[in-house]
Amino acid sequence: MSCNNVVSNGQSNTQRSERSSCCINALHSLAAPLENSNSPGSMVQEISSTMTHLRTLQSTMKWHQVEFEAEMLMDAYSGLLSDQSIILSMNSSFVDPLLQFESQLGILELSFRSVFSLPDLSTVQALGKNSENAQDLENLYESIFNMYEDTLIILVSKDFYKIHILKEMAMWINQNKQYLQERAMTIITRVLIFAAKRVRKYPSIDVPCLGLLVAELSLLCSHKKPSVVQLATTGMNYVLYIGICQNSNIEKHRSSFGETDNPRVIASEFELLPKDIQGDRNKIAKSVGQILLPTFLTDFVWTLLKKLSSPDDETASEAASLLTLTLEYHAQKITMVSKIVDDIYEQLTWNSSHTMKDVLLRVISLLIRASPKKVIFQLMEFPVPADKALLLMWQAASTESSVAPQVLKTILSILKGKPGELEETLVERRRFSLDATNLMPVAASQALCTFLPVNSYRKVVTKLFPEFLMALMLQLFYCSQLLKDTAKDRPLYVRDGLKVLLNCSGLEEVHDALEKKNFWDQFSQVMDHQYGIQVIAKTLSECNFPQFPETLHYVYKIAVEGPRRSEDSIVTIIFFAELLNNFFKESLPEEFLVLFRNWINDSNPSVSKMSLQKIASMAPVFSKIESVCNLLLPILDAFLSKEHTVIIRAMLTLRNILNKLDKAMYSTVCVRIASSYCPLMDHVNGCIQCMAIRHFGELLVDMNQYKWMLNHIILGSLVPMILFLESTETRIANACRYTLTICVSQLKWSTSYLLQEENYNFESVVLSICNNLLPSYESYITDLISDTLGFLGSSRYFLKRGAIILVGYLGKSGAHLLLRDEVDVMIEVIERVARDEDPMNKRLAEITHKLFKEIAYQIASSTIKQTFRRWVKMFHTKKLKPIYDLANIIKEIMEDLEVSAEDSPVDLANKKSEYTFENHDLYLTSDHV
Repeated sequence: MSCNNVVSNGQSNTQRSERSSCCINALHSLAAPLENSNSPGSMVQEISSTMTHLRTLQSTMKWHQVEFEAEMLMDAYSGLLSDQSIILSMNSSFVDPLLQFESQLGILELSFRSVFSLPDLSTVQALGKNSENAQDLENLYESIFNMYEDTLIILVSKDFYKIHILKEMAMWINQNKQYLQERAMTIITRVLIFAAKRVRKYPSIDVPCLGLLVAELSLLCSHKKPSVVQLATTGMNYVLYIGICQNSNIEKHRSSFGETDNPRVIASEFELLPKDIQGDRNKIAKSVGQILLPTFLTDFVWTLLKKLSSPDDETASEAASLLTLTLEYHAQKITMVSKIVDDIYEQLTWNSSHTMKDVLLRVISLLIRASPKKVIFQLMEFPVPADKALLLMWQAASTESSVAPQVLKTILSILKGKPGELEETLVERRRFSLDATNLMPVAASQALCTFLPVNSYRKVVTKLFPEFLMALMLQLFYCSQLLKDTAKDRPLYVRDGLKVLLNCSGLEEVHDALEKKNFWDQFSQVMDHQYGIQVIAKTLSECNFPQFPETLHYVYKIAVEGPRRSEDSIVTIIFFAELLNNFFKESLPEEFLVLFRNWINDSNPSVSKMSLQKIASMAPVFSKIESVCNLLLPILDAFLSKEHTVIIRAMLTLRNILNKLDKAMYSTVCVRIASSYCPLMDHVNGCIQCMAIRHFGELLVDMNQYKWMLNHIILGSLVPMILFLESTETRIANACRYTLTICVSQLKWSTSYLLQEENYNFESVVLSICNNLLPSYESYITDLISDTLGFLGSSRYFLKRGAIILVGYLGKSGAHLLLRDEVDVMIEVIERVARDEDPMNKRLAEITHKLFKEIAYQIASSTIKQTFRRWVKMFHTKKLKPIYDLANIIKEIMEDLEVSAEDSPVDLANKKSEYTFENHDLYLTSDHV
């Protein structure tokens, strides 16, 4: 540094004398507290000695003739003295530790730039050669650096974490080669000696910046000046000794530091690194990795990584060499792998022509060798689709053949995930993910195109083919279902992953067959997931792919173990069923039935429906299994599902199997099946109700030879089929007519002609059925009455009206079977219905109420008369006659409307029209009346 830049030539002698006096006074004020402090004793002596020299210099030198070099040193000393006072005053204050440290570091940096920009000692000696005070100038020069050193020692002795300042000093040395680097390194080394002694005495002292300091010193070990290298090596020895004290896994080095306590005496006999270390980066890398704890070693590596972007090519090159060597030997100790991978991606993205691009990619290769899972997980978290930087990182990762199995298994575990699924614990870390959601499986699909073609990975994937195939099937489902409203190109990654999997597994024939089916091109459109999975499974089967045994075994395994999500089950069912359908044409191994039974009973309706659908498509195969009845029972249990679509699918599936089932085996379960239909005959869902009634009729036709087994089921299901003949839904009314016709034929009743459309009349059908019940099945009448009473509370008009009529006829025909308590209950229910606002229901209920009152009166007569009446009924059954004169009831209702004084002529006409043509049209035609 030029002397002209240090002190202005315009300063007066008076100003200089004042500054000199201030310097002396400052020394007096500083020496007093230090004498009473715990600081090293030599420091007080040195300051007192310096004061003496300054007094001598002041008394002997004429300030108007002072040499310029003395002026410069006095300015530096006084400035440093002032800075030291401020720094030490902060040390004893109650300032926040972080703010205190940052302030002290800022002052020290300014002091460093001032002090270490001074001319070197030889220059000072040359300038003062002809001066009578040359020795005093030299002493002052040394005192400046000693004061800077003492300041550091005081700071470190009070707060050991402030050893971090040494790391900053090493950085300042590297930043400007014009500084007095040897002087700075000497001070760093001496402070490190002091620090090493403290750590030896107090091993529990925390040194959080150890790795950072080692990194800065290691770069100085390749300095061009041998003296700097020697000092840096010595400093490294003591830093590594501190590292040994911090590492409980290493046997502590017991070497002595010498007898003296003077921190300026360098104990050169203590060596962990050889003196001549220049150029031998291997020894540095090995020693650092062996001694430092993983957290410190990670800091060391991180610092070197950031140095790769240094504008100084020599520093960047040296950092690159040390970084790669350290990772080659000790990559397994690195803890912040994700952070390093993240930073490399940022560097490559920010500067695609990075001068250290090859080194950055080499770091990826070395890290994945030691921590394949961590690196792959981080690589899959970057944006989709992969950009140029990420593709380069994938390629670098694929070069490590030794970890191919671990890498592929990690990618496989990611592929089994659900894209678009929020993972709260990772949202903060996923700064690159879209929508803060998990898109790693999508990235993994794309990554397969980079990894699988590599020879080492191609060999491994053959063993994992079934798992990768099923994982990609799962991604096909997700992309077509969950991501169809998002980015349209995401399914293409699954397509590319499938293509490379087939080609790298020796299944080029399958790939070409799918190409001929135009399958690959359909990925650009919205593809139905079921169709896609079926096509792949079918094509694999058609090509007799050699991996069939392993694939079937794996699919069976995951089905038995139970997938993590319902989507996994759906994919497994589709693929598994398609394989079975293509390879088992005649019969299935019975152990497969267990899987389908479990799927039918799955709590997720989608899984149940898919399994039922696949069973239906394989009905010819399932029907040939000897224990097929074990499959039918879970299907019947599905009739109880709360999900209507599951019930519908279960009935369709059951019908498909029954159509193919052997009659003898059919007969063993027909009663259970018929009973399962009955509760569905009045289901709130019209489709389910209609299907249950029709399928019941079809079962009766199928089991015509075994009708004697089903008569009690037929009789128990009569009430809903009779009442829903009047349903407003045509499909339900027709289904009731169809099945009821079959029922009366099975029972050999003469009612079939009344159910024909041209002869149909509800009351006539009810009358005919009741008359046919009496001779042979009168014991069922009380149960039928009980069933009918349940419909009297229905909100649907036709059900309530039909139930009133039916219960009246059943009560009349079975009057001799009823007990008084039963009749009283019926009367009570009918009385409630008689309060109905609808005039038709009200009139019908009044007639029925009167009927049950008569029955109650008859029951109240003497026991002899009741017994006689029952005997007569047993031997002489009298057919019932029509009870309700519907035509007359309607006529009376019309008359009541006409005499109503509250209605205007227009209102009267509207009421008649509404009543006639909407509610009671069946009773107003001449045929019905």
